[in-house]
Amino acid sequence: MNTSSSHTSTWRSRMNALGPGIMMASAAVGGSHLIASTQAGALYGWQLALIIILTNLFKYPFFRFSAHYTLDSGKSLIEGYAEKSRLYLWVFLILCFAAGTINAGAVAIVTAAIVKMALPGLALDTGMVAGLVMLSCLLILVSGQYKALDNVSKIIIVSLTIATVAAAGIAMSRGMQMQPDFIEPSPWNLAGLGFLIALMGWMPAPIEISAINSLWVTAKQKINPSSYRDGIFDFNVGFITSAVLAVVFLALGAYVQYGNGEEVQMAGGKYVGQLINMYAVTIGDWSRPLVAFIAFACMYGTTITVVDGYARAISESVRLARRKQEEVGSKELFAWDIWVAGSGMAIILWFNSAMAELLKFAMITAFLAAPVFAWLNYRLVCDDKKHVLSTGMKALSIIGLIYLIGFSVIFILNYVGILA
Repeated sequence: MNTSSSHTSTWRSRMNALGPGIMMASAAVGGSHLIASTQAGALYGWQLALIIILTNLFKYPFFRFSAHYTLDSGKSLIEGYAEKSRLYLWVFLILCFAAGTINAGAVAIVTAAIVKMALPGLALDTGMVAGLVMLSCLLILVSGQYKALDNVSKIIIVSLTIATVAAAGIAMSRGMQMQPDFIEPSPWNLAGLGFLIALMGWMPAPIEISAINSLWVTAKQKINPSSYRDGIFDFNVGFITSAVLAVVFLALGAYVQYGNGEEVQMAGGKYVGQLINMYAVTIGDWSRPLVAFIAFACMYGTTITVVDGYARAISESVRLARRKQEEVGSKELFAWDIWVAGSGMAIILWFNSAMAELLKFAMITAFLAAPVFAWLNYRLVCDDKKHVLSTGMKALSIIGLIYLIGFSVIFILNYVGILA
């Protein structure tokens, strides 16, 4: 599966390597970007830009290690977890079952809400539209599995980037919408800690996505093997695109909603509708389809990659837990696709009124789990003798661990009342 690190990297070989990193970006830009980043701008203007940049920077090594480890060893991070300790494998599997179900339901219901807003005459309730969204994702996945997902993700992320930058540019040209008597709130207090932790939890994505990315790298290598250098190029393109878009989405909220006198909706679906309406009022009704398309592309891309990614992670974890030697087949993988989509729909039907709370819970839980998987990813690549980590990457990893652990400890202490 590995290719030589001495392989000459060309633009053609780099373009052929693109895929897993793009899918990771597509998975990232849903809840964390469209909702959390934009809400951060709407609530606090540019004050949280540094937090978004630092979170992306300090999580970078632990996501990069997914490509690093898999390209070097030919094994996924999940296989690495299992080899380190079966306890880590079981913790990861339990996390994936919970996160996959909650996340699939949350992103599908937001996608459905966007469709309902874009097509007000649609005679279906939001739950039924969410079911159709899930069904369309399953049809795409069964039609071509990795290849289909690869192609769809590239189309979504390119069109999404162009449309988002264009919308942000238009908003910036109109200037901030702050009212003269607006008093700027501060996020730097314990009252805002919950929002900060939720924002960082999915920024740019939950760290378990790194393990899912390693599975996408494995699938890509089977179809179109790439060198280590080209594989890391693909990862960097996806991660940097996601990081830049996080700041652009912050700008969307800051320039259109910050200080305009209207209370910011915190529920995902309601907030997206509010954002679209604010654009129509501020810029003109012609912008409504543009922003609606951005919102739909964000959430649909996230939905399909969440379904595929968590299905791959669960199926691989189950295989390793059962100590099976043969690889997961396409029929077994699609069965887990159906499980993730079906359990997500069950969450929608049973907890529809509490989806906003469930989404926030998932984001906070993702941040609290981040130090564990960040440390494990770091330990896996520290044992790598082929591509030894540079001093700078080791230092960034250690600083990142301190950052993640520090905020987690502060949140827990505040939650139990010690800092209150």
